[in-house]
Amino acid sequence: MDIKWLKTFILAAKYENLRRASEDLFLTQPAVSKHIKSLENHLNTKLFDRVGKSISLTPAGYKFLSYAAEIIDNYDKGMEEFEGWKQGYNLNLTIAVAPQIASSILPDILRGFIDEYPDIEVIINIVNSFNIGEQIRIGKADIGISRMEPIQKDLSYEVIHRDPVILVAPYRKEKDQNEHFPIEVEILKQYRVLTNNHPTYWSNLLTEIKRYYPNIRTMPVTQIEISKRFIEKGLGVSYLPLSMVREELKHQKMIEVKQDKILSPTSFTYVVTNIETPEVKLFKSFLTKVFEE
Repeated sequence: MDIKWLKTFILAAKYENLRRASEDLFLTQPAVSKHIKSLENHLNTKLFDRVGKSISLTPAGYKFLSYAAEIIDNYDKGMEEFEGWKQGYNLNLTIAVAPQIASSILPDILRGFIDEYPDIEVIINIVNSFNIGEQIRIGKADIGISRMEPIQKDLSYEVIHRDPVILVAPYRKEKDQNEHFPIEVEILKQYRVLTNNHPTYWSNLLTEIKRYYPNIRTMPVTQIEISKRFIEKGLGVSYLPLSMVREELKHQKMIEVKQDKILSPTSFTYVVTNIETPEVKLFKSFLTKVFEE
């Protein structure tokens, strides 16, 4: 049985459309049909019912789909481990991490960890914070670094970092900056507030802001990286974790605004685990040491 047949089958089942499957696989539609026919012949059973241009799984197809997905997962994991072995790694560690963490504090953490443990192959999966717990639960990652608690009750998690949330605005030219240092009330009147870029604190924070400044204008922007670019271009201001904007403040791409009435929340970073392998324990210990320094 060819592994390509299984991948074609899974995509065809996902879309219930051979054309869409062929586009994802960069194959011709006849090639996709041939893969499925070969798999059906190998299994000696029909996997799809065909009605016009549409297809649907037969009972046998539904039954086989979970087996096919498991075979592919095991194959991919095995090939990753084998490739790591060829490169001289003795162990591997897959980390699921939120995009904002991956683009801010993770590079320095990884540099130190890899230097200290060169025999551990590190694989990074960039995953939305909402989905990190599920990646850990189904075994697609060994450890997660998230901005929110996992909803899965069978996982372990702990806070590894507490980050102050600050109000940041576009950096103005030096002569303007010296004339008048911006304050909260002026900034919130002048700019739109970019919201929804953190999964936990915006609901309560926005209520607090509107209590003191009921006429503010808002713009939901669901990613911190995009929010930062918008701020740099003068499109708005936002309340962001300090660690996420430290470089921008340092290089004068944005400025911290003194807060008056709004009591900013704290952003938490969580480490999420299920089975604590030796590699997981080493990485957790390293994270703890980094954040204690």
